Amino acid sequence: MVIEKAVCERFEQFIFDWDNEIYLIFGGYGTGKSYNTALKIVLKLLHEKRKALVIREVFDTIKESCFDLIIEILEDMDLLAADGTRSSGSKCVVTQSPMQIKFPNGSRIIFKGMDKPNKLKSINGVSIVWLEECSEIKYTGFMEILGRLRTPEISTHFFLTTNPVGTDNWVYKHFFKDLDENGNEIIKLDDELVYKLHTVVKNGVYFHHSIPEDNVFLPKAYLKRLESLQEYDPDLYRIARLGKFGQNGIKVLPQFEIAETHADVLEKIKGIPRNFRFCGMDFGFEESYNAVLRLAVDDKNKILYIYDEYYKNHMTDDKTALELEQRGYKDDLIIADCAEPKTIQYYKQQGFRMRACHKFQGSRLENIRKIKRFKKIICSPDCKNAIRELKTLTYAKDSKGEIIYDEFNIDSHCESAMAYALDNYTVADIKDLKRNTREGSRY
Repeated sequence: MVIEKAVCERFEQFIFDWDNEIYLIFGGYGTGKSYNTALKIVLKLLHEKRKALVIREVFDTIKESCFDLIIEILEDMDLLAADGTRSSGSKCVVTQSPMQIKFPNGSRIIFKGMDKPNKLKSINGVSIVWLEECSEIKYTGFMEILGRLRTPEISTHFFLTTNPVGTDNWVYKHFFKDLDENGNEIIKLDDELVYKLHTVVKNGVYFHHSIPEDNVFLPKAYLKRLESLQEYDPDLYRIARLGKFGQNGIKVLPQFEIAETHADVLEKIKGIPRNFRFCGMDFGFEESYNAVLRLAVDDKNKILYIYDEYYKNHMTDDKTALELEQRGYKDDLIIADCAEPKTIQYYKQQGFRMRACHKFQGSRLENIRKIKRFKKIICSPDCKNAIRELKTLTYAKDSKGEIIYDEFNIDSHCESAMAYALDNYTVADIKDLKRNTREGSRY
C-alpha cells in the first residue's frame, strides 16, 4: 500500500525516527505536536502489527482530543471503514466501548485515562505509549507505565507531548534540571540547548522542540494572535509563542538580582554593621530541606543581600548541627521556624544562638510584603538554591484563577528562611519612615 501524506518539514525526521525509546515532543501552541505524533503512530501500526496505548490524565478528555485526531488522520488517508465500525479488509475499524481502533493487519490503538488506574493493570502486549499533555499526568503514573511495559523481541517507545509549563513540573525536573539530595542542581540537559538546536538526542531520549512557524498550515491570523500575547500576558507568550519552560504567573520578587561574583557581594556588605546582619533557618528532612540563609541589609538604600546559604535534606539534627558549626553558624543569631520548638531547643543545647520566629494570623502575607519593600534583592551566585527558588517564585492561584498572595508555586524553603531571618527588621515604606531607627525597627 502506497500512502501519500503532506507533513511539515520540521516534523519529517521525527516521524520516521524509531531509534530511540523515549520521545519528548514539546513547544508552542499550534505547532502540530499532537497531530504529527498521532500520524507517526498510525504509520507505524500500518507497517507493523503492534498495540499502542494512548493516555491522558482524565479519560473523559480523550475522545475529543487524541481519539478524534486519529480518526481525522485515518479519514484523510481514506483508511477508515465506511461507517467507521464495520469490518473491512483494508480499512480501520472503530469501536466506542471499549474505545479502540483496529487496523487491517491486526494492529490496535487503545485509549485509557490515568484517573482509572485499575484499567491500566490489565494492559498486555503494548509496545507504544503516547502520553498526551504529559505535564498533567502525575510523575508516579509516568514511572508506573515506564516500568510496566515489557514486550520481548520488539522495541518499546514512549511519546510524551506537552506545552512547556513551569520548571517546578516533573517533566522539566525529570528531563532537564533537578536537585540532588543535598540541594545541588543536577543538569541532565540544558533546555536552552534544545531551544537553539530544536532536536537533540541524549541518553536514548529524543527531544523535539517546535514553534508555531514550524506548522506551515497554521493561519497567519492565529500567529498574529499569539504574537499579541507579549503585550498583556508574557507568561502565556513564553509558553504559547516561544514554547519554553519557565515560571508561570506573577513573580513574587521582581527586584531579585544575581550578582556577577560572590566577591562583589562580600565587597558590598563589608561596611554593613553587625546589627544589620541576619540569619534564618527553615527545617526539613524528607521532601523539605534544612535551609539556612545569611542576609545583610543596606538600611539606607533598602537593598537586601543574600550572601551565604546552607541547603540539605535527609540530615539528622546532629549531623546538621555539626556542619553548621563547621561553617561558623554558631556566631550568628539564627531565627528559626517556631513550629519546631523541640528542634530549636536541641540546637540551643549544642551551643547555637537560636530562637523561634514570631508567627501570627496573616504573618506569611506580612512577611512577603516586608521583603517586597526592598528596592533590590541581590544574591551571591554561590547561593544556587536561593537563586533557583527565589528567581522564579510566583504566586499561586485558586480554582478561579485569582492570585493567592500568601501561597506560592513551590514550597520555598529559602523564602521561609529569609522571612524568619528578618523577623526583627522592618523595611520602611512612606508610612513607616518616622518609626525607623538607625538600628532598624523592632516588632
